[in-house]
Amino acid sequence: MNSAPTLDTRTTPAPLTPRQVGTVFVTGGASGLGAALVDAVTAAGGTPAVLDVAEPRADVAHTSVDLADSAAAARAVEELVAQVGPPDAIVTAAGVDACGPLLDIEPERWERVVRVNLLGTVAVVRAALPYLEERRGTVVTVASTLALRGAGDATAYCASKWAIRGFSQALAAEYAGRVGVTCLIPGGMRTPFFDGRADQYKPGPDADLNDPAATAGAVIAALTQPVGSEIREMLVMASGEASWP
Repeated sequence: MNSAPTLDTRTTPAPLTPRQVGTVFVTGGASGLGAALVDAVTAAGGTPAVLDVAEPRADVAHTSVDLADSAAAARAVEELVAQVGPPDAIVTAAGVDACGPLLDIEPERWERVVRVNLLGTVAVVRAALPYLEERRGTVVTVASTLALRGAGDATAYCASKWAIRGFSQALAAEYAGRVGVTCLIPGGMRTPFFDGRADQYKPGPDADLNDPAATAGAVIAALTQPVGSEIREMLVMASGEASWP
């Protein structure tokens, strides 16, 4: 006697829907990786808005701000909200450096690196968090491969970028399920970041540097993850760069 067939009551999960890029506030959006992000957000159908002391080359909403001033950074977020509406994401691409032996760098110059890179990041994120939580939005912080290992004559930069990575991990734990947090760890890129340095601190002529557009594309992947999925950390670099591992 044949037994009755067993019914398979399992259902196929509904496919997750990629999120729209939406409105993205970009610090340092006037040049380098930030400018590449402005282009990438626009190409993906989003609306970029820039916080930068310099005027962006693209025709986008912009607030001029020195991110070394945390109070001014917070006000700049509110000014952009008034211009384009609340952000769906924040990308903190602004960064400065102070190369040289520790004892050769004036304390004010050294500390400015930490104020811009770390405290400016924190101030912008803090001001944006209420808006991002309303939208289940995303924070993308920008660290560096020098957040993975130290390098001589880069104490200020390493200190700020290691701190950004730690801040990002703690923020992800604090806002889990409410705001997505991605820490981007880029290697060297072909940007003006190295301009004005002494030759010894510039990449050599044969250095393999990444196209900032490629790094920006990785950020778009993080911004478009479906709600409930996050890329918590990503390392993006030219395949021949020696800064990692």
